[in-house]
Amino acid sequence: MRAAGKVYIVGAGPGDPELLTLKAARLIRAADIIVYDRLVAPEILALADPRAERIYVGKARSTHLVPQAEINALLVGLASAGKRVVRLKGGDPFVFGRGGEEAEALARAGVAFEVVPGVTAACGAAEYAGIPLTHRDFAHACVFAAGCLRDGAAGLDWAMLARPRQTIVIYMGLAALEEICRQLVAHGLHRDTPAALIESATTVRQRVITGTLANLPERVRAGAAKPPTLVIVGEVVRLHDQLAWFEPLPALGAEEIPGASTVDTQEKFAARVAGDAGSQMPISASLPCP
Repeated sequence: MRAAGKVYIVGAGPGDPELLTLKAARLIRAADIIVYDRLVAPEILALADPRAERIYVGKARSTHLVPQAEINALLVGLASAGKRVVRLKGGDPFVFGRGGEEAEALARAGVAFEVVPGVTAACGAAEYAGIPLTHRDFAHACVFAAGCLRDGAAGLDWAMLARPRQTIVIYMGLAALEEICRQLVAHGLHRDTPAALIESATTVRQRVITGTLANLPERVRAGAAKPPTLVIVGEVVRLHDQLAWFEPLPALGAEEIPGASTVDTQEKFAARVAGDAGSQMPISASLPCP
């Protein structure tokens, strides 16, 4: 009788492979099949068993290589065939990662699954940019929103987002940035409210463009920013100059960048993770591979 399969919906974190959790690393190493998204670092994929099958189902803006319904069916089919599947997603699976939709499909099909949290892009980007999402002097609340355009509009609850003394974090907001800034001002935020766009957060390509709701779109256009990006709006952005600690490396060849996506650095990262996990024997012993 074939053993029942299982799907692990795993967050890979915001970009820096060293932000991967120990549990995620353990499950990746034990997987029969890795079903992965576009923003998963190659160093993380390199943790998988060389015999494991890798299936790419990544999405970019307006370009979905595999429709979501097909991904859901794929996960159900693989687990039903007795496979141990890691569904690997950038950031956290349940924060704008469609992990909830995939978990629903698995639950309806009676497929066993687990969800493994990851460092979501909002936290990773903000902290690597030196921007606290909350601060007693500036923000008592933080709101996450998706800035994807649909029919030319972002369609957000602008009155709710424009409330004072809160931080707004907008995922996937690059294309709609001008509308986002315009709507926030129209619904009550001052045009001089600080705002920032963070590109390729937590990686050696990270770039932070700061400004205000009035001038951030122009600065972003001038800087030719490209996805993946995250937008942060609120008084906490004023702390960036003081608290920015992360120094991305200059544009060098891949062989010169620690953590760059070459075979050599991927193997070194995998060996380092294996060594770190080996030093945590009580944790490994208490969490055997299923």
